Amino acid sequence: MAVRIALPKGKLLVETAAFLEKAGWQLNDYSQTMRNYRLKSARFSEMLIKVFQEKDIPIQVAIGNYDLGICGLEWIEELTSKYAAAAPVKIRNLGYGKGALYIAASRTAKISAIKDLSMEPDAVRIVSEYPNIAESFALNLRLRRFGVYPVWGAAEAYPPENATLALVAGDTDEKSLNNGLKSLGKVLDFSAYVIANRTSWQQKDLSEVMGTLENVQLEAKETTGAASHPSFHFVPQIIDKDTVRLALPDGHAQKHTVQLLNKAGIQVDDYPSKTGNRRPTTNLEGVVIKVIRPQDMPLQVANDSFDLAITGIDWLNDHLDMFPGSPVQALVDFKVSRVKIVAAVAGDVPADNIYDYRQFCQKNASSVRIASEYINIADKYARDNRLGMYRVLPTWGATEAFIPEDADILIENTETGSTIARHNLKIIDILFESTAHLIGAKNREYSAVKQTRIANIINLLSKAAESK
Repeated sequence: MAVRIALPKGKLLVETAAFLEKAGWQLNDYSQTMRNYRLKSARFSEMLIKVFQEKDIPIQVAIGNYDLGICGLEWIEELTSKYAAAAPVKIRNLGYGKGALYIAASRTAKISAIKDLSMEPDAVRIVSEYPNIAESFALNLRLRRFGVYPVWGAAEAYPPENATLALVAGDTDEKSLNNGLKSLGKVLDFSAYVIANRTSWQQKDLSEVMGTLENVQLEAKETTGAASHPSFHFVPQIIDKDTVRLALPDGHAQKHTVQLLNKAGIQVDDYPSKTGNRRPTTNLEGVVIKVIRPQDMPLQVANDSFDLAITGIDWLNDHLDMFPGSPVQALVDFKVSRVKIVAAVAGDVPADNIYDYRQFCQKNASSVRIASEYINIADKYARDNRLGMYRVLPTWGATEAFIPEDADILIENTETGSTIARHNLKIIDILFESTAHLIGAKNREYSAVKQTRIANIINLLSKAAESK
């Protein structure tokens, strides 16, 4: 009987590859340069191995798509904090990938310890990419009023202006927290674990595979939820009613954003930052900047955490598909960071377009599994195209790995389509083309000074977008 294994991308990949090499699995290409998410083991010829984003692995193991998986304890606890009945079995602590989750506040905050939180008269706002753990923490502490704000990442950027606390990953030394944060206490120590689906663990013979993992040890190294950086001098942002709050993207979008800002004559110092600083400074008077994830920007603008932001129109569309009445709008199309949002299926599916695929689904009369980071776009797409019974499977990247075993169709972004083709998939529909946009709030009242500053930024960026 084949054993199905889910292995991690990202921060655990190198150490997991070294661990499995010591275990004698003889994997064909499990490395940072791998071009395929399906691996082969020379030792276990019938083993089905797939590589996922680490956050997806506990879910895939819990629902039974995979018998075993390797991931960090923090993502296991993020799942089981909300869905205890679905908990995968924790088989073995592998000892590497060590780190911790901390509840942290700004260094400028009066709060100095966790016990102080229960005395807070105002609602405590907690931002984190671990929202279930954050909610469990707040409930266990019996906070009188609190709100948990899920983000894709960069939670450390939000306190104190946009949140009271951040639940963040760091190494095992609390002094390592950056971006002006101070730890109020440790919430969870984590490291890499082998986990198993509960039914598989009870009913399948996994002894041969598990036997190879016994007594294998790696030299433990600390890890964090993000790359470690040298510290920098933290300067709190001073914000009043006339201050414009601008959000700039981290990650791949930074290159095009810098080019655009330079064309507009807008100077932004320490962006991108070698020290991990998420509060760069600018020559624009009365403007403060934070660097956050593009995925989070539409909701943060809608919540009045920012006035302007630069993100892809794909993430704005995904937000508006869930909140059609949201007070967020596109202001300037920069015509860069161009990608297509597409629907793709396995190469052997007898469909070349969405109409063929709908007939294929009707003929097979089965529920359609849609994998996507764009969960709201995917949901609307399935309804608009009358795909019948369907489920949207949220993913956090590496979506191409899901088809055909774990999903039937994916909604994904692609620049050239080469990655999709490399995974033996084919595009059957192009939903729309996405480019970087300046977004902002509509129908929001500002002071005359702030309104003038916003109009000036829009004007500068509009001219830069039009110039060649």
